[in-house]
Amino acid sequence: AEIMQKTQEESAVMRLARKIALPGRGVTIPVITGDPTAAWVAETAVKPVSNPTVSTKLMTAYKLAVIVPFSDEFRRDAAALYDALVARLPLALAQKFDQTVVGAVEAPGENFDTFALATTQKLVPGANETVYGNLVAAWADVAAHNGLLNGFAMSPAGIGLLLGATDTTGHPIFNAVSDGGVARVLGAQMVEGRGIYKAGVAPVGTGAGTPAIVGIAGDWTQAMYGTVEGVQIRFADQTGLTIASEQVNLWEHNMFAVRAEIEVGFRADTACFNTLTGATPNA
Repeated sequence: AEIMQKTQEESAVMRLARKIALPGRGVTIPVITGDPTAAWVAETAVKPVSNPTVSTKLMTAYKLAVIVPFSDEFRRDAAALYDALVARLPLALAQKFDQTVVGAVEAPGENFDTFALATTQKLVPGANETVYGNLVAAWADVAAHNGLLNGFAMSPAGIGLLLGATDTTGHPIFNAVSDGGVARVLGAQMVEGRGIYKAGVAPVGTGAGTPAIVGIAGDWTQAMYGTVEGVQIRFADQTGLTIASEQVNLWEHNMFAVRAEIEVGFRADTACFNTLTGATPNA
């Protein structure tokens, strides 16, 4: 339970998206694609009937796992082992989950949504652009798709770009005097996650490169994740383990390994999200 809680705290996506129950066979999620419309009517007149339009998405549980080796000294000291597990495992699971959602890692299957093809806005503005103006453009784009921008998931690099943004007089746009730095952007909640990052691709020849993704802005009521049984933990000390391309017998080396795995799914209306980009690497 502690590791699952820490995983959710380390994942910016899990902190912002809605959590739903996810059975092992998956679950079908209704997605409202059109709202009912009201109309003015005269006294005693027939009231109009307007039905919302709904489609469905299947959320499938995909397995995410990591194995961490330890020395037997950690087993001897239970408190040290517990502290090490809580420190290492949640970050590994949370980062890979967030990296997949942002599009830095290939999705595990067709029923796992990512923001790889979402509309992008620049936090390193070009000519006649500003950081503030591009953030407002993200707000407008989300609104154009019937969403309400209510949250930003940002990498440390993205937060650095926000802190460096200034107005025409050179004063910072965002106030960093708050718990953990920038707390709100355009009035919307902002959370930090090290997995909200996709490296940019340097330009080749005279072609344009791809800038790094450093944040996600959108309507997080339109994003959901679910887990089947939380994080499952297993221990082993009588088997071999491949460490740095070398097969190691754990028992012979006074070691043991801990395997953590989670069955998790993610679905979203990707049109209600924009990704925020940083600079393109130098050629």
